[in-house]
Amino acid sequence: MVTQEIGSSFEICCDFPMTFSSIDFVCHSDWSVNPRKRWFATAKLQDNYRWRVSPPKQVSDPATFFSDLQSLSSSAGCILAGFDFPIGLPAQYAYAAGIKDFLATLPYLGHGKWHQFYQPAETPDQISIYRPFYPRRPGNAKRLHLEQGLNLSFNHIYRLCELAHNNRRAACPLFWTLGGQQVGKAAIHGWKELLAPSLSRPDLHLKIWPFSGHLAEICLPGNIVAVETYPAEYYVHLDILRPVDRTSKRSLSGRKYYAMQLFSWADLLRMDLDNTLHASILDGFGDHLNGEDQFDALIGLYGMINVLAGNHPAGEPLTPQASKVEGWIFGQEQLGSDI
Repeated sequence: MVTQEIGSSFEICCDFPMTFSSIDFVCHSDWSVNPRKRWFATAKLQDNYRWRVSPPKQVSDPATFFSDLQSLSSSAGCILAGFDFPIGLPAQYAYAAGIKDFLATLPYLGHGKWHQFYQPAETPDQISIYRPFYPRRPGNAKRLHLEQGLNLSFNHIYRLCELAHNNRRAACPLFWTLGGQQVGKAAIHGWKELLAPSLSRPDLHLKIWPFSGHLAEICLPGNIVAVETYPAEYYVHLDILRPVDRTSKRSLSGRKYYAMQLFSWADLLRMDLDNTLHASILDGFGDHLNGEDQFDALIGLYGMINVLAGNHPAGEPLTPQASKVEGWIFGQEQLGSDI
């Protein structure tokens, strides 16, 4: 096993676990309901077992996204595709809705009795088990409205993987669509326009972890394996964006601050950066609105490859609740028993 040190407290392993030996193309997407803010970064494994990393690109069309990845990969290996929106349902909500299998339910959302599922409620009286996202727009919305409409406490609207732990604060729960941290609307778009339609296409060989099975079972040649990611989790893995640094990825200077550390991690993780990408990192991805989106797309890619290198466990769910209903964040360690 080859290990190297980075920073003052991190020792990393550069081996490529046999569990993931079929993966030769990795993609991470910073997803949004706003098409201008959907960016993805990719890395292709070369014959020398080094990753060739390309600059982030804007998603052109969700309907062809997975096909586009197959074209970019141009190999018969497994494609690992990460998305920074929730994939799964809170266990208590699923129980109330009679849902026992997220993957089996996904194609039905938006249809039949679920026809309003993807339409965030505009007023508290519109919230229901079949219309759980709230609010549609800012106003006088309160968390209490969501609790009353779903007949669940706000704590039970979180999935286990969204709870705070020693390394980060809690993520935003799926159904609360208010505030800068909310990801509900990105999930709505990602499920409706990307994941659900793609599951009906046999040519894509799409698997969604962990619902389709353990990674070792589904990361097979020819498959596309979609996983949920959370860049805030990877910031900790990579020892960047620490509170003591007082820098922000939202600012150009903040993104520039981490350039040298990103170059160091690239060397340690056997990543060869495209010349254009190298320049973009030095420049903090430019002083424009999508700079943060490109930065997050790349951080997610680094975090995924860091897991593939064996430096963090993938986080294989230990319970049926997580593997069938709630899902899990790729690279997040298990926190304990279900809530």
